[in-house]
Amino acid sequence: MKSYETPQQIISNLGIDELNEMQIVANQSIQDESEVLLLAPTGSGKTLAFLLPILSLLNPYDKGIQCLILSPSRELAIQIEQVWRKMSTGFKVNVCYGGHSMPIEIQSLIDPPALLIGTPGRISDHINRRSIDLIDTKILVFDEFDKCLSLGFEAEMSFITRKAQNINKKILVSATAQISIPDFVGFNDAKKLDYTKTEEKTNDGLVLKTVYTDSKNKLNTVFNLLCSLGNESTLIFCNLRETAEIVSETLNAKGIEAAFFHGKMEQIDREKTLVRFRNGSTKFLVASDLAARGLDIPNVKNIIHFEMPFHNADFVHRNGRTARMNASGTAYILLDKDKLKPPYLAVLPIEFKVPKVNNLPKASDWITLYISGGKKDKLSKMDIVGFLSKKGQLGKNDIGLIEVMDFMSFVAVKKNKVDTLLFLIQNEKMKGQKYKIKIDE
Repeated sequence: MKSYETPQQIISNLGIDELNEMQIVANQSIQDESEVLLLAPTGSGKTLAFLLPILSLLNPYDKGIQCLILSPSRELAIQIEQVWRKMSTGFKVNVCYGGHSMPIEIQSLIDPPALLIGTPGRISDHINRRSIDLIDTKILVFDEFDKCLSLGFEAEMSFITRKAQNINKKILVSATAQISIPDFVGFNDAKKLDYTKTEEKTNDGLVLKTVYTDSKNKLNTVFNLLCSLGNESTLIFCNLRETAEIVSETLNAKGIEAAFFHGKMEQIDREKTLVRFRNGSTKFLVASDLAARGLDIPNVKNIIHFEMPFHNADFVHRNGRTARMNASGTAYILLDKDKLKPPYLAVLPIEFKVPKVNNLPKASDWITLYISGGKKDKLSKMDIVGFLSKKGQLGKNDIGLIEVMDFMSFVAVKKNKVDTLLFLIQNEKMKGQKYKIKIDE
């Protein structure tokens, strides 16, 4: 079991220099209080804000599940797990969610993790199957609680809370301050940490612009806008899943490579799409509001509201995908001149007139490779880098972001190197094992 004298080593593992004000206050409050309500905007670092104090509360000699974290989505659950692993705590962690192999989850849970992360539906399923026992669980976290409620998980969360009878610390996390907390949570005198009013400070680098269009020309408008922006990483938000697919298909037909992302996709397809967007193989992502919060998609330069959301909170969460961590970004609002503006926009941002650009955005220099092995096969990022460098003759700048999952891995490599690379490694083994390595499609 690893141990650390100070949190500094932990945050160093995460590649950050210091905690922000919210994280410092939350760290102390969660350790001291039995009930904490943490309200903070998207992109402010809430995950680390509750994981860091949880680490200090875990006992290396307890063998059961000490902390349960409930997440509204698979992607957020996976992201929390990834942050915990980067912290290098030495405590076992498992993540459970729909679309993941149930037999594999049950096998992994035979040796209970200190930290269990999961979606409410999946955790309820495990409780009913008796594959998890919450008798030793002392800490319960409801992450993105407002989203859990809006997705209809209240019954499952209430059931889980009743089964976790020995909880002595509850942490409720939300990006929205206007939430009603149901009785099953059992909050009596919670310590409230409200950082939602500081949201403007977290988005100092955000610029809002209005692009006027009309219904008939909306698809052409977004096409021309992307051509004018070049190949900067851009998220295009739609209200409906079907619209996201239509916009993506239209852009691809016009020569702009754009992926779509929404909740009806198969889990593996969602994960692959996010991998390609994170590593820069995909520059344009057309998404439902599923992508507006709780996902690890850094370095987004532009947001385009193809359709405006119905509520201000969703508008704020969408914009929170850019201008993060002191970076700059722009959000473009596509509005029909003949229709009423959303009531939450008291004043419309300055108009941006889309220039006429004849050239398509430059295609990405990167392409994503799929590898048929992952953490369960004892593969690491360093193993993959070493293999591609030695056997594939790639230089340091030819290898981009690497993501290692349980049974598969993904790595971004330069497009102009991929054909030679695949030829060189076609008969090679990595750590004595032959893996399938191909372009991810």
